[in-house]
Amino acid sequence: MRILLALGWYLPGSLGGTEVYVAALCRRLRAAGHDVQVAAPLAGLVAPRTDEHEGVRVLRYPVPARPTRAEAQGEVAARGSEALAALLAAERFDVVHLHTVGLGLGPAEARAARASGARLFVTAHESRLGHLCQRGTLMRNGEAPCDGVVTPAGCAACVLGERGLPRWLASGVAALSSAVPPIGALAARLPGRAATALAMPRLVERNLARQRELLSLVERFVVLTEAARAIVVAAGAPADKVIVNRLGVDRPPLDEGAAVRPPVTPPLRVEYLGRFDRVKGPQVLAAAVARLDRSVPIQVSLRGPIRDPGQRAVADEVRRAAAGDPRLTIEPEVAAGEVPARLRALDVLCCPSLCLEGGPTVALEAHAAGTPVVGSRIGGLAELVDERWGALVPPGDAAALAALLERMARDPAGTVERWRPVLPRPRTMDEVAAATLAMYQGPRR
Repeated sequence: MRILLALGWYLPGSLGGTEVYVAALCRRLRAAGHDVQVAAPLAGLVAPRTDEHEGVRVLRYPVPARPTRAEAQGEVAARGSEALAALLAAERFDVVHLHTVGLGLGPAEARAARASGARLFVTAHESRLGHLCQRGTLMRNGEAPCDGVVTPAGCAACVLGERGLPRWLASGVAALSSAVPPIGALAARLPGRAATALAMPRLVERNLARQRELLSLVERFVVLTEAARAIVVAAGAPADKVIVNRLGVDRPPLDEGAAVRPPVTPPLRVEYLGRFDRVKGPQVLAAAVARLDRSVPIQVSLRGPIRDPGQRAVADEVRRAAAGDPRLTIEPEVAAGEVPARLRALDVLCCPSLCLEGGPTVALEAHAAGTPVVGSRIGGLAELVDERWGALVPPGDAAALAALLERMARDPAGTVERWRPVLPRPRTMDEVAAATLAMYQGPRR
């Protein structure tokens, strides 16, 4: 088969869970004898270019660094994405598999894939699950997991609250615009933040329509957790089109002998390993440590890329929370090849996520390295971590996380050391690839 995997960013310039997943999938599909290419938009690129990564041809095509509102909302194809449409028309792939949906990989590109004769599949790695969640976290008002029931007024109020409006005002603006549709239609044509706020219910409705169109075009809509499947189906997706193919680790897990670890010696070593993005929750971990009495024997480090203003802002928040406490430090990010050794050196990995993500992948890698995981009771973590081999707290609850950290630090024998021997063997990318290939080779829908 000739297969195109498309995603919103790719290696080596961007290193995240989705990129690593797609690269691992490429290796396995090629090993099975298939011709695989990758396509990824790149903001600010002047003209399309083709290069190679690990022997795979990669088309990088331009999308605007400052998209228009119509481009950002998928009403028109992003400038530059015609390069992808040309590739689809020229190459005539058997399979096109989108791993993100967004700028340069939206409705126009999905239609172009189907028009080329390819079978179209989507895997929703991000918490927005295609076009469903405008907030992008699937956390209702940032506080509790969403049930997937989309309403223009409710979803608009949730988004506007995230953008800084007091909840009462966000609810009022969303209700007014929903009750009087011409207001939203007029606001959608006007510039400015106030117009954007008034147009939000209309955008929610349009995104729901785009989700329906996407589901009509794809043969399968793949999600990473049962929770995500329930949300997508609750939002109106045909249940038989939505399947779960969970994340896997690219490296083989340690065997039982290698996984044996010596007892924990104080201080307890806890680490956050991931991007300094607010939805990943490093600031929640910092706030939890700030609550601990100085007598608690613990050392907490946070490692990850700090490359843009948003990430720098989160890192600064972590530093302020530390307030000179030597038990909380920010350390250099870890190279991909060094991640297993780093995880093996820890007592516990902490994943304090604030969004319904499919992983994070690093949690599976921790289990593969023999290291227990604690974090937020949400998304993939809620389906991966059991009280027999870890512990979870409500997302965003710094007080509950602090209590958990103290319990582990003061009683490692009753927590960390009890969890280690029963850690589940994580799923592997070999299993993920086998399920993906079976889907490609299944009957047309």
